[in-house]
Amino acid sequence: MSQTKYIFVTGGVTSSLGKGIIAASLAKLLQARGYRTTIQKLDPYINVDPGTLNPYEHGECYVTDDGAETDLDLGHYERFLNVRTSQANNVTTGRIYQSVIEKERRGEFLGKTVQVVPHITNEIKERVQILGNSGDYDIIITEIGGTVGDIESLPYIEAVRQLLWELGEHNGIVIHLTLVPFLSAAGELKTKPTQHSVKTLMESGIKADILVCRTEHEISEEIKEKLALFCNVRKEAVIQSIDASTIYDVPIMMQEEGLDTVALEKLALPKDTEPNLEQWNEFLQRHKNPKNKVVIGLIGKYVELQDSYKSILESFIHAGAANEVEVKVRSIHSEHLSTKNIDKKLMGLDGILVAPGFGERGIEGKIEAVRYARENDLPFLGICLGMQMAVIEFARNILGMEGANSTEMDPNTPYPVISLMEEQKSVTNMGGTMRLGAWDCHLEADSLVHEVYGALDISERHRHRFEFNNEYKKQLEEAGLVPTGFNPKTGLVEVIEIPSHPWFVGVQYHPEYKSTVANPHPLFVGFVKAVLVQKQKQKNASLA
Repeated sequence: MSQTKYIFVTGGVTSSLGKGIIAASLAKLLQARGYRTTIQKLDPYINVDPGTLNPYEHGECYVTDDGAETDLDLGHYERFLNVRTSQANNVTTGRIYQSVIEKERRGEFLGKTVQVVPHITNEIKERVQILGNSGDYDIIITEIGGTVGDIESLPYIEAVRQLLWELGEHNGIVIHLTLVPFLSAAGELKTKPTQHSVKTLMESGIKADILVCRTEHEISEEIKEKLALFCNVRKEAVIQSIDASTIYDVPIMMQEEGLDTVALEKLALPKDTEPNLEQWNEFLQRHKNPKNKVVIGLIGKYVELQDSYKSILESFIHAGAANEVEVKVRSIHSEHLSTKNIDKKLMGLDGILVAPGFGERGIEGKIEAVRYARENDLPFLGICLGMQMAVIEFARNILGMEGANSTEMDPNTPYPVISLMEEQKSVTNMGGTMRLGAWDCHLEADSLVHEVYGALDISERHRHRFEFNNEYKKQLEEAGLVPTGFNPKTGLVEVIEIPSHPWFVGVQYHPEYKSTVANPHPLFVGFVKAVLVQKQKQKNASLA
């Protein structure tokens, strides 16, 4: 193919319509037709990246192999496409302005007055085309955060307008995602919000090529004709996106609506090959027809917002399908757990996952949840902070180290079993300064994790400042908590296990970031399998 093609996805009427899922679904369909496809996200906020944002603000912070802290939509991109993303796949206004200001300070603009147009818009255009210029992709899908009409989005919309003109006909198209609300009082769907949204987009000089209409009710042919006429698109380019039972249904629904076919027509690309979705459909079949059910408690500090643990929840869906098990996740706020109520709060769970997080709020509840899992032989998985809590719990309750803690929570703890990493001690800035991205890990032969991964050497993504304190390694190991995964260069402990327990694993890294539909993460698959085995074992014991 001579030139990379670009698809821009904008949103209107309201936020949270699912631009990321539509972008990922279209990318999946194009990929399934043989096109090399990737997606990038342009975020209008001024933070350089979401790494310093509270999860309540923006959901989870997703981390790529190359250490980029990014928007959670990149997780959807990877889970759908099974293609790794990078720094280039997420651009924020903060990063754009930071780069332009640094260029101005170096004198690169030769005395010119630096302005939003052309300097900011040029920087945006450069960032958009980095992936396309690599030669690795046939089609780049670019999702623009926010909704049209937002002040924050205006420079992005203008940059897209310029790019469409520069790319020329059939090399770039715009998909506009809007809401078609149902008014129960009138008993009908209303098209006016979409018309206004398209008009706002046109006032910025951009014509929508395809309309994707989010709706809770079927859109009739008559309404499609009305939308086509008043929004200046062909009728076949009005695509219905009705509520789905799972996000993984959306690619199939978009295929039935012809989204990929219309997009390829607009880009003047061959559309003869039907998408090969055999593996995807097989996953959906297993996901929707489970043979068993397990209940896993997700013990976290941000459980009020589901997006805070998006990758973990999706990893359970992948692992559940792999095991033909429905994984019902019960979110439990660690701040509400105590020695007095732990039995009542965690009753009925088949397994426990203690989630990542930062800061001291809710820490004691996490430690209580670890103790409950250890003492009741419940399969346990601790991720990042969850692994650290497992070390603290064991030190306190098995080794009798009263007051054992992480120096993050208690700088004066008498037993700092978790302490600040050496290279973090001189760090003053918060943003982008943690241990980030993919790091190698060597697993001990014949360990549980070795069995789970089926390999001795793995690579996993990290996002942390504090670590297992090797000064306590011997004492913990002799008491039964065994480090079984290490960074080969630094000797840092990456994995801990309790071999005497049915299934007890803590990992310093974030396995949830690498789980995809095509490759469910082995640690989640192994955990869910262990939960099912233990549940059946306990059921048999009670019947005996």
